[in-house]
Amino acid sequence: QAQLVESGGGLAQAGGSLRLSCAASGFSFSTYTMGWFRQDLEKDRGFVAAIFKTGGSTYYADSVKGRFTISRDNNKNTVDLQMTSLKSEDTGIYYCAALRHNWHLTYEYDFRGQGTQVTVSS
Repeated sequence: QAQLVESGGGLAQAGGSLRLSCAASGFSFSTYTMGWFRQDLEKDRGFVAAIFKTGGSTYYADSVKGRFTISRDNNKNTVDLQMTSLKSEDTGIYYCAALRHNWHLTYEYDFRGQGTQVTVSS
């Protein structure tokens, strides 16, 4: 059974940093493009960032470009999101997901985690 478990959320001050991590199990992790989403956003289903199955290409929402970095370790089946220069508007529940083949058109996924809360105080 596919499972994605996020960790690393919490409280940070504006301008600070947080690192989110997602541990995957129960499916072929290295064959999926992986992504991070924010639960409360409607635009593009809350898309934040994605990383291709090999880690060779990354994609970001305009609002986080230059501030967030997505990475993955296919040996450990993990995908991380390094968040820097945090803003109060980054507050929300972040979850990771295993994206479908045409994700860039639909932002749909096959599996997702429960999410982790990020709160940025100004």
